[in-house]
Amino acid sequence: MRESNIEKYLTDRMKCIGGKSYKWVSPGNNGVPDRIIIFPSGKIIFVELKAPGKVPTAYQKLVHRELKKINCEVLVIDSLKNVDDLIKKWG
Repeated sequence: MRESNIEKYLTDRMKCIGGKSYKWVSPGNNGVPDRIIIFPSGKIIFVELKAPGKVPTAYQKLVHRELKKINCEVLVIDSLKNVDDLIKKWG
């Protein structure tokens, strides 16, 4: 399973429940999570997508910690099951 497959699945599932999945590209700010997802309830979560078994880089982990310090939720998703669990919890 490739990271791109998981990313597409996340985006498709968010669309199905009426949510949004925005690709986050921040010029000059490396390490930001791949997606900002917004549930119909208004819940916002930053998502780092990885191929199964892969982990964020040290710099990505640093950015994740910085976001968490300001009370943002950041998740690392590396499987379709993780996506399903996320939708089940918040969707």
